[in-house]
Amino acid sequence: MAQKNQWWLVIIALTCTYFIWGSTYLFIKYAIESFPPFVMVGIRFTIAGALLYGILRSMGHAAPTLAQWRGAAWVGLLLPVLGNGTVSNVQLHVSSSVAALSIATAPIWMAVFSSLWGHKISRREWLGIGIGLVGILLLNTRGSLQGDWLSAGLLMFAAASWSLGSVWSKHMAMPSGLMGAASQMLCGGLISFLFSVAFDEHLPAHISTQSWAAIGFLIVPGSMIAFSAYHWLLHHVRPLVASSNTFVNPVVAFVVGVWFANEHIHVMEYIALAVILVGVFLVLTSTTEAVPEEQIV
Repeated sequence: MAQKNQWWLVIIALTCTYFIWGSTYLFIKYAIESFPPFVMVGIRFTIAGALLYGILRSMGHAAPTLAQWRGAAWVGLLLPVLGNGTVSNVQLHVSSSVAALSIATAPIWMAVFSSLWGHKISRREWLGIGIGLVGILLLNTRGSLQGDWLSAGLLMFAAASWSLGSVWSKHMAMPSGLMGAASQMLCGGLISFLFSVAFDEHLPAHISTQSWAAIGFLIVPGSMIAFSAYHWLLHHVRPLVASSNTFVNPVVAFVVGVWFANEHIHVMEYIALAVILVGVFLVLTSTTEAVPEEQIV
């Protein structure tokens, strides 16, 4: 029964990361119409982290130790700032669909970074990594990113940063439960404000209602719910399974972008998506161990 309950929690958490995060790419596009990218990320994660932190503390959860705050700061830098912040910056120039497609490589990066902590990359994973790289090559040479190697490189950097932080977070001091997500978001939001100062970002005189609504969605469902679900997954399933949202997010982003924002998708981008997802599928199915036995409670 405990294992069955665990699987239900896994399914619910994955559903949140699949569909909520798949939609956030379009909401990021709407938010940065008014907010500079790192200011937007700072507002989003500082408010979400502070709200969740306050709720947990009021419920009696212990405050993080200094070592745990340090770990949360590293993860906050890698995920919300270098991961989400970089994607938000690139979305000033590319569609939400293309941004999500490039981030689909995250499980491939996770397989690579997991090897730093003893994971042996299997032949099936190497095959998936190779196929995924072919998909990225197609995207960068024939799709919307054709000739825009800077945007392509930044999206790969964002995926790699997010993946490194996801894997590394399991090997450093971190607050237990949702306090880990709260501290990571809070640290990431505050660090993002430092980046906004470094890039000389300024708030515009007028902020549209659409941008405010997008920020609201990104704070509550996009961060407090989905980020917390992702944090829980990272500590209860393999990192590659936790990152399987990137297998679905591009599809959701494509549908949402086309239906609600009239984004135009090139045929080559559909082909690149199919190739990348084949590679990700091979990486994710390289082992049948999704929920480790010692994690079943």
